[in-house]
Amino acid sequence: MTEVEIAAVKNPSITTEALAHLGEGLIAYVKPVRSEDVPGLFPQAPEIAPGLQLFALHAADGTPIMLTDSRETAIANAWSQELQAVSVH
Repeated sequence: MTEVEIAAVKNPSITTEALAHLGEGLIAYVKPVRSEDVPGLFPQAPEIAPGLQLFALHAADGTPIMLTDSRETAIANAWSQELQAVSVH
């Protein structure tokens, strides 16, 4: 690598603002969540029994879109909104 290439790797040219909007309107992510974490993500959700494994669909910027008990349902919802779903562990 040249010095210029090394500098580009150390100091990427993408801004923080541009990074925040990366994938906006194109990508959503599915994340497993515990029912105990739901009030922080979805304050409007009804009370849910503790100890359940659920799945949250989020927009690329982290905005929660939906909550379900099925990973497949979260992915189908992303597709219905013309979003490419990716998994986050």
